[in-house]
Amino acid sequence: MNNNFYCIIMAGGMGRRFWPSSRKNLPKQFLDFFGTGQTLLQQTFDRYKQIIPVTNIYVTTYKDYEPLVRESLPELPEGHVLVETERRNTAPSIAYASYVVQKINPNATIVIAPSDHLILKQDEFKEAILKGLDFASKNDKLVTLGIKPNRPDTGYGYIQIDEEKEGDFYKVKTFIEKPAREFAEIFIQSDEFYWNSGIFVWNVNTILRAFHEIMPDMCPRIECDNPDFASCSNISIDYSIMEKADNVYVQLCDFGWADLGTWESLYDASPKDVNQNVIIHSNTLLYNSRNNIVSLPEGQLAVIQDLDGYLIAAHGNALLICKKDNQDAMRKFINDVEMKFGEKYS
Repeated sequence: MNNNFYCIIMAGGMGRRFWPSSRKNLPKQFLDFFGTGQTLLQQTFDRYKQIIPVTNIYVTTYKDYEPLVRESLPELPEGHVLVETERRNTAPSIAYASYVVQKINPNATIVIAPSDHLILKQDEFKEAILKGLDFASKNDKLVTLGIKPNRPDTGYGYIQIDEEKEGDFYKVKTFIEKPAREFAEIFIQSDEFYWNSGIFVWNVNTILRAFHEIMPDMCPRIECDNPDFASCSNISIDYSIMEKADNVYVQLCDFGWADLGTWESLYDASPKDVNQNVIIHSNTLLYNSRNNIVSLPEGQLAVIQDLDGYLIAAHGNALLICKKDNQDAMRKFINDVEMKFGEKYS
């Protein structure tokens, strides 16, 4: 393994779109969705430790989740959990983690890894990550991993590639975030558009230079031993850096990727019965029902009749039954629950 290669795993999100299974005190990265005996975070950690030395892996997370990270990843060295005192999206947390890594190794090349991805082709994934790290270590480029879309998914961001390229790395022409369905359908018929996987690779000096050029006001608040997250903008790395920098390239990949950001994405990534139903963790009897996803606490029974395209999810003190592919409605449900009942069900 190359001792100049590092990994930063992002594990601070609340996973609101996976309510009611994902809650504020135990969000989705700490759940075992597939019954494998491993949480999403543990799967991510194990995936990257095959590529990068464990001593070079860091996890960024919200302060309330630090004990969960330490409990989940006992192999993680002391000091490798980087705590966000306030939630400010991915840009501030990546800036701080990059600052920490640069102090340790100014020659570091980093892969940024969300903790909620499903990867089906492990060998191809390892090959792609190493290829990206090698390229980024030798070039002053910000690399994002792009996935060829196989359906008009409106929940993913898309990348349009330019004709300009260096080897197998294409310069990015533009980013399109969560397009309308009619545009997504056009994108999948084109050879120019790829899903934005949210996995990024870059040399530590390249990304910190980008932060200093594009977000100079934030840098002094973050590049210190006690970062002031509360005073930082609440903004993602995509909007803050990737869509503004002029040295962004995309690496085209195929390793069986899915971003488990929503119930619908979990449905798409899961094995289905003959009627295209997905059953997670539960005993379920379905009658004249198709295209549903059912997630109940292990050992509970559901008997369901005449449903098509629904999500039936129960966890703890909450039950949700709704159309599985309406994310706008899901956001409304969660907001209404919090407004009416406070923190009791969130």
